[in-house]
Amino acid sequence: MTPKLATIRIHNLRLRTLIGFNPEERVKKQDIVINAEIAYTLADGVFEDRVEEALNYKTITKAIIELVEGGQFLLLEKLVGDVLAICSTDPSVQRASVTIEKPHALRFADSVSLTLEHTAQHAAMPRLLEKAS
Repeated sequence: MTPKLATIRIHNLRLRTLIGFNPEERVKKQDIVINAEIAYTLADGVFEDRVEEALNYKTITKAIIELVEGGQFLLLEKLVGDVLAICSTDPSVQRASVTIEKPHALRFADSVSLTLEHTAQHAAMPRLLEKAS
């Protein structure tokens, strides 16, 4: 039987954290917007409604919120990497991608964002996909 894959998407999780290395960024929390996509292998029990065999997106989201709201980050890369680590912890995860935006980071841009991706076969190092402004 071919493994069944599913994808959980967390859209526009809006949080506040200390992010940046400029003096004003070290004292005032900034808005960030998180988008995550987690592709994972489904356990057979989910089709029989066995909750304990499902990937718990609520637990993942709570861990992200705790990390972001309780943390301080100099670099967007560090923040995205830490969130990606939370998203890719479960052994059933085959691929995870996290994009975090800093709205109003640049005067004439809507936001600055960074995306990192984890794949199970390349678990040692997240790969930089995109850095956009």
